[in-house]
Amino acid sequence: MANPDIIMPAKSADALPAVRTISLSDLQECLRRGIDDFRAMPTHVVFLALIYPIVGLLLVGATFERGLIPYAYPLAAGFALIGPVAALWMYELSRRRELGLDTSWRHAFDVFHSPSLPAIVGLAALLLITFAIWMACAESIYTAHFGYRRESSIYEFMRLVLTTPEGRSMIVVGNAVGLLFAIVVGTISVISFPLLLDRNAGFAGAILTSMKVVIRNPVVMAAWGLIVAVSLAAGMALFLVGLAVVMPVLGHATWHLYRKAVEPAPGERPEYQPRPKGKRYAADFPVSLFVASNDEEGGRNR
Repeated sequence: MANPDIIMPAKSADALPAVRTISLSDLQECLRRGIDDFRAMPTHVVFLALIYPIVGLLLVGATFERGLIPYAYPLAAGFALIGPVAALWMYELSRRRELGLDTSWRHAFDVFHSPSLPAIVGLAALLLITFAIWMACAESIYTAHFGYRRESSIYEFMRLVLTTPEGRSMIVVGNAVGLLFAIVVGTISVISFPLLLDRNAGFAGAILTSMKVVIRNPVVMAAWGLIVAVSLAAGMALFLVGLAVVMPVLGHATWHLYRKAVEPAPGERPEYQPRPKGKRYAADFPVSLFVASNDEEGGRNR
């Protein structure tokens, strides 16, 4: 039988995590702890984080090569929408360091052993779909202002955007729509992934808890969003290479933000255990990819 915790929390709604009121000074402490985590695990964290600027440079390069220059800025700006997914490994390393566990690079992938993995995958899929919608909206905004013309040069494109009424209007509209996307995604995901790594709250439970944190601390969370946006912009301004430092620091800091904003779960926090590999049968494909076999269920219950 499929795991119901994918959507619903493992416990009743009245048992969902309680949230706290936090202050701007708490954000400073979260950033300080994020930097401390980065310094404690610099080598392998930078190795993992280098994935982001490399992939980003390849995507931007492909965009310019294919004459899709108008998509470069929406692509870079939209990175913030999937940033929480990209920082999963950092959350996990901070979680392990807090528990006094081994933080070698291979443990970054322990997220695949989390009991909340189905909910994590579901939330990641939601953010990726949102990113795709944002890119579609960005294309529509460009087409509404300039039609289907495509500039062959970055210099010609910049002249068109910065010196024409249509270009200035596109800047205002595009950034306003992008801000709405960022607010929605930030509200539902700011602490959702760390929460799911820490306990099996379920897809809906994680989103609701994240929304409760934002509603209870609107000014502080707006300030956090600004910090994230400015930091990512600074990282991208250095030909995306700055993301190799910005991403891990923000990821570690977000873990500590979660710990500040959400009351800890009662009892001891267990270490993840790899799932036993049950038998798979060809007749069960593709259901077997998503539903545990009887052998696996039995292994989990032992």
